[in-house]
Amino acid sequence: MNTKVNLAGIEMKNPVTVASGTFGYGREFSNFFDLGKLGAVITKGTSLKPKSGNKPPRVCETASGMLNSIGLQNPGVDFFAENDLPFLRKFDTKIIVNACGSTIDEYVELAKVLNKLDIDGVELNLSCPNVKAGCMAFGNTYEGVKEVTSRVRKVLDKPLIVKLTPNVTDIASIAKAVEDAGADGVSLINTLLGMKIDIEKRKPVLANNTGGLSGPAIKPVAVRMVYQVSQTVKIPILGMGGIVNGDDAIEFMLAGATAISIGAGNFIDPYTSVNTVKQIEEYMEKHKIEDINEIIGKVEMN
Repeated sequence: MNTKVNLAGIEMKNPVTVASGTFGYGREFSNFFDLGKLGAVITKGTSLKPKSGNKPPRVCETASGMLNSIGLQNPGVDFFAENDLPFLRKFDTKIIVNACGSTIDEYVELAKVLNKLDIDGVELNLSCPNVKAGCMAFGNTYEGVKEVTSRVRKVLDKPLIVKLTPNVTDIASIAKAVEDAGADGVSLINTLLGMKIDIEKRKPVLANNTGGLSGPAIKPVAVRMVYQVSQTVKIPILGMGGIVNGDDAIEFMLAGATAISIGAGNFIDPYTSVNTVKQIEEYMEKHKIEDINEIIGKVEMN
């Protein structure tokens, strides 16, 4: 069986990676399994300078999911390059850095730094719903997405994937902006904007009031959006949103995703991602599929 896929010019041994912000930089999960079993590792959102993130509480459970308002806390790209990248390079897997910023100039400067590092690709985060500057400010209009993607494309030679917010009216038009700006792939969906209220205190549970909803609760929305985008753009799609097993992964690939990311599932069970790799192979054996690429976008609509 062939489980290899080409995601935006990145050759992955299998279509399974991990969603940014749910896997850190891989150190903790390497205590459970060999990171080399994954097709790729996508890092926590990394910015030009260190970010402290939002004040706590910033995570809470919801029905079939979770809300987070971390605020892109990270040690900055220089710390990543000196400490985390050498660690990740010990494993036989692709490394994709999730890049975030508050202004277009920040994204461009960060891309210049990342372009010099020994990484395999960049996932441009234009979609985080819980920071007060950047991200969604650029990520919810065709013009905004095209501008920041175009600017980054000019300074980045590595494969460029742009991560989109689902908090828009027309996800397909936003994905088209990514393609028109010269990106190599599109990543979706990021979290849905949500809120949970403590009825005793009569206040939101999260200090930031709102946060990003992830987990199985959002999967039907994510599958629908991946399908819609696959009908609009020709660049490959990295699909995510509530995937916790091989069946979920196959569903996304049938909808049009070339590869998939495990997010909240990592918090449920640290082995979710490697188990998903195995379950995809079992599906292929059961259905006598010789090449995983045969099923991409092959959903038969009613």
